[in-house]
Amino acid sequence: MSALSRLLEDVRAARQRDPAAKSSLEVVLTYPGLHAVWAYRFHHRLWLAGRRLSARIVSQLVRSWTGIEIHPGATIGRRFFIDHGSGVVIGETAEVGDDVTLFHGVTLGGTVWRPEKRHPTVGDRVIIGAGATLLGAITIGADSVIGAGAVVLHDAPPHSLLVGVPATARPRSPLDATEHHWVI
Repeated sequence: MSALSRLLEDVRAARQRDPAAKSSLEVVLTYPGLHAVWAYRFHHRLWLAGRRLSARIVSQLVRSWTGIEIHPGATIGRRFFIDHGSGVVIGETAEVGDDVTLFHGVTLGGTVWRPEKRHPTVGDRVIIGAGATLLGAITIGADSVIGAGAVVLHDAPPHSLLVGVPATARPRSPLDATEHHWVI
């Protein structure tokens, strides 16, 4: 997939998931989540090329510009959308699948200081509500929904709804997250 195709795919994803988006131009010019994801793709390439300091410097500049911190070592899938974005933190060993949506204030954080897998793995098509915190090397299964303010400390199977502090997982009903109605 060409770089331009990937950029257009990101804009389409934002337009599809944010009913407030009035035009593609508006999304390109004013969406900090989109800017942070595009910058991440650049500094992630620097990271993979062994230019670790340059990658970290760029990621910190983007953090000061957008309010969103994505570590260059994180792995992020396609059509990733951060709505509003301010206060989002994604740690170095986090893995995020395709078609994932995060709202403002989400943390994908670590719980240990050792150089190992220490951040969450988030499956495809997961929705993470505002202010949710996912901590440790946990795995959230595909098609799950995490409620606003939830603190997730344990793995969850696919099709889960996670709410509370600490969050508990239960199977999602079809009404929990449809194309037009999200319970987050």
